[in-house]
Amino acid sequence: MATITLKGNPIHSAGELPALGSKAPDFSLTKGDLSEASLADFSGKVCILNISPSLDTGTCASVSRNFNTKIKALGGVVVLTVSRDLPFAQKRFCEAEGIDTVITLSELRNHDFGKSYGVELVDGPLAGLLARSVVVIDIQGKVVYTEQVQEISKEPNYDAALAAAKVAAAGY
Repeated sequence: MATITLKGNPIHSAGELPALGSKAPDFSLTKGDLSEASLADFSGKVCILNISPSLDTGTCASVSRNFNTKIKALGGVVVLTVSRDLPFAQKRFCEAEGIDTVITLSELRNHDFGKSYGVELVDGPLAGLLARSVVVIDIQGKVVYTEQVQEISKEPNYDAALAAAKVAAAGY
């Protein structure tokens, strides 16, 4: 269990992010067209998992917009934004914000992602949502970078995540 804060108040996640060098847990998440996506669907690419409580908040929206802009310079890298928002809401958000590079995935049908990645919030006003986190996975499915944002209302360290993704993409 990890302790983070929401506006300075402690809240807890279900576990810890996957260890560096470990095999990334597989997942089954719902895409905007209501089909299922798994980690295997992105094999051969470096994946940045942008894990968010809800795209319907200012910080989560800003993070997705920033990743959408910054990722365009990195070939072979995909950003997957994971939340518990409905796929319909994710799609509307992306269309309204002009987000055309980031792929949104929902825990609509399967809530194993939050548990296996240790990011499901277990208490506080956001209990049941996902903690703001970033996980970078190389093309071999290994975790090469993690960040669980300590204050959930803050944005992640984009430079560190993108640098890890760039190194992972260049290494193959």
